[in-house]
Amino acid sequence: MKAASMKHATSLLAAALLLGTTLSASAQTQPAATDHAAHAAPAGMPMLDVPAAAQAPVAVVDAFGKAIATSDFAAVQSLLDPEVIILESGGAERSREQYLGHHAKSDARFLAGTHRALTHRSARISGDTAWVASESELHATRDGKPMTLLGTETMVLDNTASGWKIVHIHWSSRPKKN
Repeated sequence: MKAASMKHATSLLAAALLLGTTLSASAQTQPAATDHAAHAAPAGMPMLDVPAAAQAPVAVVDAFGKAIATSDFAAVQSLLDPEVIILESGGAERSREQYLGHHAKSDARFLAGTHRALTHRSARISGDTAWVASESELHATRDGKPMTLLGTETMVLDNTASGWKIVHIHWSSRPKKN
């Protein structure tokens, strides 16, 4: 694979890793033994460290992932702050309009043929700011060959008069070693 093609594929995969399908309702509402203790998860279930107070911002993160995966750009627009900054693969998009006019469409096209498995998620709230950190595996096919990427995502959200809005996203990924 050519270097430029691999870089583009890696960039798309980084975005896709954490934009994929939403979690099942049972995984997102896993009860906590303490306010935000990490939980052992059954095989195949993600490890969650999400206090009850962080459920609303986590729901926004999941809604964003579903909106991109289904090419619902109106929903994507409604979930992003106008001045969002998105960092990925050494680059930056510095507004909602820049993302929607550039990478959002290619992210959506790529996600149409992938399967995402969330492996870990943590979230916290401090005042009107929340962060949600997720780790996932993305299963895709590139040039007819299956591949798996490990990805990380951090989203920072602000609680505004119109609800939680994503103000910052950082995506990173790498190929999974067999």
